[in-house]
Amino acid sequence: MGLLDKILGRGKKAAGDVTGDESLRQEGAAQEREGAAQDRAAKHEELAAEQRQQAAEAHVERENT
Repeated sequence: MGLLDKILGRGKKAAGDVTGDESLRQEGAAQEREGAAQDRAAKHEELAAEQRQQAAEAHVERENT
């Protein structure tokens, strides 16, 4: 959802700029920030999963020696 939120947010910001609707612009900016945060969280979750996998593999290796 992060990418979609960023794209929709940018569209709302642009529409707010064109129409002079500050609330629409602010809503778009918030939605864009939310999408960026979701992307960052997903990347961190992926990194954490990789680290857990590496730790599990190291544990198995240590137990087998």
